Amino acid sequence: AVSSNEEEIQRLMKLKDQKKAEIEGLANRLSAKRQSVVAEIESRVLQQLLQLGMPNSKFKVEISPLSSPGNSGIDVVSFLFTANKNGVLCEISKVASGGEMSRVMLAIKALIAKSKALPTIIFDEIDAGVSGEIAERMGIILKEISADMQVINITHLPQIAAKGDHHFLVYKQDSESETTTRLKLLTKSERIEEIAKMLS
Repeated sequence: AVSSNEEEIQRLMKLKDQKKAEIEGLANRLSAKRQSVVAEIESRVLQQLLQLGMPNSKFKVEISPLSSPGNSGIDVVSFLFTANKNGVLCEISKVASGGEMSRVMLAIKALIAKSKALPTIIFDEIDAGVSGEIAERMGIILKEISADMQVINITHLPQIAAKGDHHFLVYKQDSESETTTRLKLLTKSERIEEIAKMLS
């Protein structure tokens, strides 16, 4: 019984070493793929940010190694950003304003949308913190994305809503006992009216 247990332990140890080698091999391949596309990602995001009215921004993808593989491989991937010409690159979540974050996220998601065959992409107020001409430019990018996939966009901005092909109005309806959220597909005339309300 003791020898059979030892054999089982040896078998499991060998299997563990095999699996560890497989994981490390996959993690290293993933890391190499990430490294190979960093420059292109940075360039494309900066091109989009230029379109979105951020000519002085800097964007960098920083890949740092982990001591052992985790759920996302053997790297920690960070996005570094500054909107200012002489600004220091820092972790995006620490330095970007709401409007800046919206624009960077749209640039990244537009890039993902072009590189993956996704059937649908949903943007939940991707336009937070922007308005005016920048909202118009965001609408143009969202429209471009919709050429290759279905885009569902939740917005309060008329510049962006006006770019949609179909519009749904989300509203709340009260009864004596409860409040219910409703969704209504708008006709052409209703759509014009709702966009006019957003403008006012």
